[in-house]
Amino acid sequence: MTARSHGLFGYRINAVGLLASAVILFWMFIALFGDQLTPYPPGEIVDFDYFGPMSGQFWLGSDYLGRDMLSRILMGARYTVGISLAAVVIACFAGVVLGMTAAVLGGWFDTCLSRFLDALSSIPSKLFGLVVVAGIGSSIPVLVGVLALIYTPGAYRFARALAVNISTMDFVTVARARGERTPYLITQEVLPNILGPVLTDMGLRFVFIVLLLSGLSFLGLGVQPPNADWGSLVRENIGGLAFGAPAVIMPSIAIATLTISVNLLIDNLPVRIRDRSE
Repeated sequence: MTARSHGLFGYRINAVGLLASAVILFWMFIALFGDQLTPYPPGEIVDFDYFGPMSGQFWLGSDYLGRDMLSRILMGARYTVGISLAAVVIACFAGVVLGMTAAVLGGWFDTCLSRFLDALSSIPSKLFGLVVVAGIGSSIPVLVGVLALIYTPGAYRFARALAVNISTMDFVTVARARGERTPYLITQEVLPNILGPVLTDMGLRFVFIVLLLSGLSFLGLGVQPPNADWGSLVRENIGGLAFGAPAVIMPSIAIATLTISVNLLIDNLPVRIRDRSE
């Protein structure tokens, strides 16, 4: 049997979930304090050998210019995690608020908003991101806004589907009968009953945003020099792939560990959190 541990509020999370949580917390810590942990300035050339191997001096080797890869990965975490987290918070907040409002109000508001967001979601996400970023220019606020806009329709559809089921229940009907207004119905009756699945969906969208941001950066339209996220580090060091250079392998491993850990955590959450909020 899989070992289990008691977590907060009496829920039990298995060992895989705890390990995934530890990895996620590690990268969150690095995103916050990575600039204080870098052994070298991220932009400074410190090695005379490009694509240097891992050693006692350079734990993750050096890149195509001789810069320390450990320092650059630690700083890159700030951009990858920070931009993705900001985008997913905006996307899920907007999508959930609009979804609950549409489910409670119904009528023409629900129909018009749903058709508009369905049309927006029909555009391939990477193509939409490439066109907008190429047209406006790449900057951190633009990246956050574009990523949030791409994933708002999905968050809306998910929240609306949950809220429609809740809004037909007896306790909501009673609240309507006693004259409660829409803001009360949304915040007091609907939201507490969909919060668990919404947070789970937020974690999945965070993974999608990390991968999309890394893809845009790999194509040269993400975080721009002298700053770099993990996708940018892979792109600028892709020439070392034939040599098995750590400079291209380690950023890829960083992306994989973060995204896989979030998925594993979600898969191993207690059913009462993952599937419904009780």
